[in-house]
Amino acid sequence: MKAIVSVKDAVKNYTLGTVVVPALRGVTLDVVEGDFIAIAGPSGSGKTTLLNLIGCVDTPTSGTVKVEGKDTRELSERQLTTLRLHTIGFIFQSFNLVSVLSVFQNVELPLLLQRKLSGPDRAQRVTALLDRVGLREHASHRPSELSGGQRQRVAIARALVTRPGIVLADEPTANLDSVTGQHILDLMKELNRTEKTTFIFSTHDQRVMAHANAIIRLADGKLADAGPSGLGQPTMQPGGTPA
Repeated sequence: MKAIVSVKDAVKNYTLGTVVVPALRGVTLDVVEGDFIAIAGPSGSGKTTLLNLIGCVDTPTSGTVKVEGKDTRELSERQLTTLRLHTIGFIFQSFNLVSVLSVFQNVELPLLLQRKLSGPDRAQRVTALLDRVGLREHASHRPSELSGGQRQRVAIARALVTRPGIVLADEPTANLDSVTGQHILDLMKELNRTEKTTFIFSTHDQRVMAHANAIIRLADGKLADAGPSGLGQPTMQPGGTPA
């Protein structure tokens, strides 16, 4: 099966003054359509950096990251923006909600930018998704009026509203209680099954890993040796092949 995401020898360095800080040190992996993957590892292992590269938020210092066959280092900023808008839903750990917009408007924003749906169609899709994440009654609230868990659910709804082919989630359950977290995971798993949406998570959450059909372990910016997942299933290699 063809890879929807292909990362080869990806290196990412950050320069802090005169110091070069390596975040990724030659990561290679393939993700096929319909995968449900967890990227696991301690803080500072490179999980968020890898998500940012796949999500076209950043480009590698060297190596290649291809999304839907497009090499991100060869794309202009406009082309990267278009790829993000039409292909990728991103759930940021810090939410990244627009403070002056209501919950409804925050979720609707990607649809407005896409310019594909009419006003009534946008409203129907946004309302249906707010229903599914349990926030319909909060549609007119501003982010400042919500709890951390509620803001996380708004961010999740916004990432899903365009029905993207790839959803990238940076610790998506970190601010959710166990019941809400399980509900959100069930929703994502349903979309994965019915829409063939590809999900890639950065997570410490054992519940997320238990749902994954592949676990990618990072340590010090490199792929770590595969070992037992401890989750009642074998650790998997990218693409769903048993290690």
